[in-house]
Amino acid sequence: MYTIDARNLSLEKVQQLLKFEEQLNNSFTSLVSLESLTEFEQQEMLQIRDLFRSYYAAGKISEGQIKFLLIAPLMKLAGFYQPSIKITLEENIADISVEDEDTIIKGRMDILAVNKTQGRIVTTPFWILVIESKNRSFNVFEGLPQLLTYAYTSLEQQTSVWGVTTNGMDYQFVYLQQGNPPIYQLLPKLDITRPESSSELLQVLKAIRQEYNAQ
Repeated sequence: MYTIDARNLSLEKVQQLLKFEEQLNNSFTSLVSLESLTEFEQQEMLQIRDLFRSYYAAGKISEGQIKFLLIAPLMKLAGFYQPSIKITLEENIADISVEDEDTIIKGRMDILAVNKTQGRIVTTPFWILVIESKNRSFNVFEGLPQLLTYAYTSLEQQTSVWGVTTNGMDYQFVYLQQGNPPIYQLLPKLDITRPESSSELLQVLKAIRQEYNAQ
């Protein structure tokens, strides 16, 4: 038996170990309903977009800055900060034992939002959104192997889960589903520096939060 750090896994290795099948999906609306943004939300997104551009122009943006300056206000604006949802940061994932491969995968997720029931955290978290952030110098797809690994454990208890990996500028959403094999759908990549794309980013985050609030 040997142990692998999730950060060292390639996408090919994740597909091999966890038996994932990749599908491309060109439309968010095939999975969720996107609502128009209010004037307030549009103005807030403009401020977030301008803030990113100012930091981007000044040079390197750290992973911590991405979380604090971009992800935190985006999640607040999308409605994730409420009593029925618990946000956790940099939590250890449960060890993933891979059958027939004599392998255990370990790792740490960046941000996890979980539904709460009756004032307590459910024993098996209902994953709403997993975020794996990367320094802006990284291609957003470099976070995909980690994201798939972290979210994989939730498919034992629920039929689907959303995730997104980001380097601050680009946001790659993934929709994972139970199955034999399990499937992950890659949605269109969104760019926070472009007005229409950044608006869709907030619309998608809101739709994910609303979808799971309705469960």
